[in-house]
Amino acid sequence: MEELRRSYSRLCKESGAEPQEGVLQQLHELPRGRLDLATQSLTVDTCRALGKLLQKEALLTQLVLSDCMLSEEGATLLLQGLCTNTTVRFLDLKGNNLRAAGAEALGKLLRQSKSIQSLTLEWNNLGTWEDAFATFCRALASNGSLQQLDLRNNQISHKGAEELALALKSNASLQQLDLRWNNIGLLGGRALVNCLPSNRTLWRLELAGNSVPGDILRAVEQAMDHNQDRQTTFRENQARAHVLSKEMRHLREEKSKQFLDLMETIDKQREEMARSSRASAARVGQLQEALNERHSIINALKAKLQMAEATLVLSEQKAQDLGELLATAEQEQRSLVQRQAKEHRLEQQEAAERESKLLRDLSAANEKNLLLQSQVDELERKVKSLQEQLFLTRQELTNTSAELKMRAVQAEERLDLEKKRSRQSLEDSEQLRFKEVEHMTRHLEESEKAMQERVQRLEAARLSLEEELSRVKAVALNERGQAEEELIKAKNQVRLEEQQRLAHLEEKLRLLAQARDEAQSTCLQQKQTVADAQARASQLGQQVEGLRRRLEELQQELSNKDQERVAEVTRVRVELQEQNGRLQAELTAQEALKEKAAALERQLKVMASDHREALLDRESENACLREKLRLKEAEITRIRDEEAQRASFLQNAVLAYVQGSPLRALSPQK
Repeated sequence: MEELRRSYSRLCKESGAEPQEGVLQQLHELPRGRLDLATQSLTVDTCRALGKLLQKEALLTQLVLSDCMLSEEGATLLLQGLCTNTTVRFLDLKGNNLRAAGAEALGKLLRQSKSIQSLTLEWNNLGTWEDAFATFCRALASNGSLQQLDLRNNQISHKGAEELALALKSNASLQQLDLRWNNIGLLGGRALVNCLPSNRTLWRLELAGNSVPGDILRAVEQAMDHNQDRQTTFRENQARAHVLSKEMRHLREEKSKQFLDLMETIDKQREEMARSSRASAARVGQLQEALNERHSIINALKAKLQMAEATLVLSEQKAQDLGELLATAEQEQRSLVQRQAKEHRLEQQEAAERESKLLRDLSAANEKNLLLQSQVDELERKVKSLQEQLFLTRQELTNTSAELKMRAVQAEERLDLEKKRSRQSLEDSEQLRFKEVEHMTRHLEESEKAMQERVQRLEAARLSLEEELSRVKAVALNERGQAEEELIKAKNQVRLEEQQRLAHLEEKLRLLAQARDEAQSTCLQQKQTVADAQARASQLGQQVEGLRRRLEELQQELSNKDQERVAEVTRVRVELQEQNGRLQAELTAQEALKEKAAALERQLKVMASDHREALLDRESENACLREKLRLKEAEITRIRDEEAQRASFLQNAVLAYVQGSPLRALSPQK
């Protein structure tokens, strides 16, 4: 708040003026964004400083400038500053005698400002200058934020009311308009009544103290009631749409949660299956590695056996060579026994040494054969252990396959449960939607029935009014005929009386001619009778004039009744048109509600189809997973069979090799 005071003081000093104490005090207090400068005599410099301050001020929401005796220039400066302000919602300019320049500045403010919602202009003279007030009304027509406007005591004439009516036709935000204590009159009231059918937002219009007839005021009240009903129906529709949108969001969240839960369970099952498949693959890999190691060991043993066989073949060849050498030596010994005894002894010694060497070689070969036999026994034990391990692996594979089958069965049961739950939830949601749609349709049918009853009542009222009008016409025609008959009777009576009097006078004249002696007396009597006749004739003329005036009055009353009938018929037509407009608006609203219900039903169908497609996708994925499990099980059985075949082949090969080996005859018995 101190910053506002300093800014105001600085702006006043820049303009060469002294800041006003009342304004400084109000700027210091500033309760809840409300600046109240009522009854403060603001100068032009103060208005200029406040206008500059209001251009950038973002804390003020209410500005009260009532009874501040603003000049045209000061009001213009303040309103120019408010044109760029975006926070002021309430503006009070009551009792400032605003004129043409003020009206133009207000029009500029309404064209540029998007934040002002309430504007009080009571006790000003805006309606005195018609061109400036027309500018203000055009700006009001283009404004889209103002909701409340107070124009009491502004000297607004019927032309100003016509400009306001044109503005109200285009304005779509104004809700309350106060025009009390102006000079609107009959023409202005009619213009305002004619503009109200095209305005759907105004629900409060005050016209007291404007010399407006009662039927126009009643038409205005009916239009305001209609707009209030429209606003209430619009709010109810908004509330219903909000509730329906909330329910739709809730249903979508529930469906998304269920879908996420289903996806989580499927992902968990996939992870479990992947873990089991990875574990089985790792186990199979380990078994494959162990088998490969066993194959490598067996291959090494085969290589060693082949080397031993090669060494045995070499030893046999050496033995054969030695036998041949012994035979040749014996032959040479027999041939040379006699020749050289010494050589024979030497040869015998050499033969003995060679025989000892051969014996040592044979003993070494036997030892090697024993070692090979022990190695073969160890290999047989290892083969047996491998067979046991293979049997254990088969059992483990059968156990894992059983566990996988159990898990697959559990997964299928879980999927069936989830399917049942999802189907149950879908059925419940469809039942709820069906109930809501039935409720909406019942409500729409009830509203349509009410509208039809209302139309029937209006038709009955129209028929009764037409009957009353026909009765009034008949009564007027009867009265007119009676008056004409009375006039004809009076004329005939006067004629008869005149004829009778003339006959009587002729008789008297004949009597006077016959009796001159009685002439004076008879003349006097005739004069008296003539005077009486003249008096009576004057009375009859006066009666005829009264009857003529009565006839004119009756004709005037007939014309007035015709005018009233025409006004009543026009008013009834206006009411019927308004009611037809209301009914059409309500029918359009009902059609919109039906369209919304249809759209909601379509959305529900789309969601149900999507959910069914998702369930079908999940079922196809589950089928794929079952197929993969079946393939894995077939592959595991195939690997198992292959391993069993390999083990049997290896066992048969080892047994065949051991049984067909030439060393089996030389090996000792176990």
